[in-house]
Amino acid sequence: MPLHQMPGDHETQESEGGEADLHKYIVGCKKNPGHKQFIPVDKFTLKHLPEGLQDNDLYECIKLSADLTVRVAVEMISPNRPKFWPKTIQPYPFYNVSNTKPLRTGSGRVCYVKKYQNEVRQDLKCWCRKCLHSDSPSNEWWEFYVTTATHVVFDDIEARHTTLRLFYDRNDSPVLIVDKVSVDYVNIEYDSFRLKCVTCDKTLGNKLMDIRKHYQNVLKKVFEKDFFSRPKQKLNFIVSHPHGCSKQVSIGQWTNKLEMGYTCKFTYTTCTCPGSSGARVHCVGYNDWWYDHVHSGSIKSGLNYSGVGYVS
Repeated sequence: MPLHQMPGDHETQESEGGEADLHKYIVGCKKNPGHKQFIPVDKFTLKHLPEGLQDNDLYECIKLSADLTVRVAVEMISPNRPKFWPKTIQPYPFYNVSNTKPLRTGSGRVCYVKKYQNEVRQDLKCWCRKCLHSDSPSNEWWEFYVTTATHVVFDDIEARHTTLRLFYDRNDSPVLIVDKVSVDYVNIEYDSFRLKCVTCDKTLGNKLMDIRKHYQNVLKKVFEKDFFSRPKQKLNFIVSHPHGCSKQVSIGQWTNKLEMGYTCKFTYTTCTCPGSSGARVHCVGYNDWWYDHVHSGSIKSGLNYSGVGYVS
């Protein structure tokens, strides 16, 4: 079954007024008026988990996943966007408005971090924007990868106009932006996209490495605890940036796992809004180390759905 055989809507947030207007969309939100099912990440506690599932490792896993969640902002629409989703007659988002530059926001998540230092090849240096224009680029840098949806960032043209905001946990969080990214992987049919990013900020690089390592260790514990009970509880959580604003946690259940050979996608009740596109969709008890399921859209029935990914 093609991914977008069923009619649905993408959930990127568009803002003609740019960053300054994003908070207006929360007030006027029609999908989830009042945002009562969203939990601000800095207020998320163990008690927000369902009764019987208030487990410390699961809570820690969600908090660490939140730390790795980023806001994705794009200010270009590529002329290469197709008219339809592959193998369907469903219109592809933003096909008819290419070459325009309104702000669009989605969500993403850091999935891998690697440190480089004193590389043998002399031409290997940090390639962040600051170092590219420096006579002495840093010989110590971190490359990290961020998963999101292809309909959020489509290709290199859009990647060149993409910025990531990290640790945007509250409205008054310090603004931490990474603005040098490139395309690492893209699959239009799966709605899966991976960005390659760079920083030579030691504090940021080491922080991301530590969080990711801790997350992988805790995720393994959760996977081992919940593996056999996953068909019963169907617990699902998403951390995203609704309307391009500060990070929110939503807890719900997945309703269907749609098998597609070695791959699958999920539908779920977990709350999402415009701005949630590209967020990691975490079905507790399943293991998807590299090919994350990302939030893809909302079906008219009220359910939400993921892109395609691999799980075990």
